[in-house]
This record gives sequence, C-alpha cells and structure tokens, in this order.
Amino acid sequence: MIQIGATIVSRDIVEKQFVCHPEKCKGMCCVYGESGAPLTDDEIAILQETFPKLKPYMTAEGIAVVERQGGYDTDFDNDKVTPLIDNREECVYSFNEKGVYYCAIEKAFMNGATGLRKPVSCHLYPIRITKYNHFEAVNYHHWHICGDALECGKKKKMPLYVFLKEALIRKYDAEWYDQLCLAAKALRDEKFCIKHS
Repeated sequence: MIQIGATIVSRDIVEKQFVCHPEKCKGMCCVYGESGAPLTDDEIAILQETFPKLKPYMTAEGIAVVERQGGYDTDFDNDKVTPLIDNREECVYSFNEKGVYYCAIEKAFMNGATGLRKPVSCHLYPIRITKYNHFEAVNYHHWHICGDALECGKKKKMPLYVFLKEALIRKYDAEWYDQLCLAAKALRDEKFCIKHS
C-alpha cells in the first residue's frame, strides 16, 4: 500500500495496465451494476441546474425518470447515486450509439452545454474510493467486463494511474498526483533492484 496524505493507495493503481476499450466492452459500465454511479452533493446540484441542457443528449426513458424522481437516487448503503431506468440496469444519463453506451453528461460537456464532465466516480473507474473516518482507500475494482481494457493497457504499456491522470488530479490535486508518480517510480526501482540482485 502507498500512503499519500490522508489516502491509502493500493499498489494495483500503479502496477495494473489499463486503457478503456469501448468498442469491445460496449460501455457496459453504464449499464450493469447493483446501483447507479455515486454522486457528490456538488454534482447533484449541477445536474439539477443543468438538466434542461442535458435533455437533448438523454433518452426519453432517462428523461422521464429524472422528471419523475429527480436527478439522483439513494442506494442500499444510503449513498446518493445516479438513478437507473425503470426495471432495467442502465443509468438514466446513458445512451446507446451504434451498439455502444456513452454518457449523456460527458457528451453535453464536450459540446459546451455543461461544466461537469461526468460524475467523478465514473471518471475514476476502475478506481473506487472508499471513505473511512480518518482516510480514504483508493483501490482498483476488478470487473470482468474490463478484461479487454486490461489487454489494451498491456499492449500500450499504459499504467492505470497514468491513464486516469486527469481524473485523479480532479479528485485530489496535482501535488497529490505528483506524490503518486514518485511512489510509482520508487516501486519500479525496487522491483528492478530485486530482479537484478
């Protein structure tokens, strides 16, 4: 484990290689799961304020759910999450384009309609953050639908923490990320020394 300030980071974050491969996984992280994506209070406020600007990018089913119950739901842990479409698993903010699921919030962001790229929990995936009383645990979440992303990462020799640089800086800050990079280098040096000892 790696400690950076009030975070404990799994070594998987620097050792796994990962690059999202939507053409293979079909964006199933927007569809499968026991509940929606975790949301912060700030994200909920932005989603509520910008909902009219998000609607052109959403499906009719997603719009209907948000109009009926609001832009967030509460899961079994009492955490605030994105709602799911009735009797199905997909997020209300997802849409399908040529067989691949994408995020309507992100598409709206790319077109300048909102300042929120997407929920930070989605931006960070497959990293999951768990909050405890005195620290946050930063862990890699293994999910079979991301198998092709692991293969793609290996081919491109792309460490997970590098692939998710923007999201990690968004969640913490650049100084935190620099500390993670130093820790990753130290681990690489350590492995090199063990290998050649």
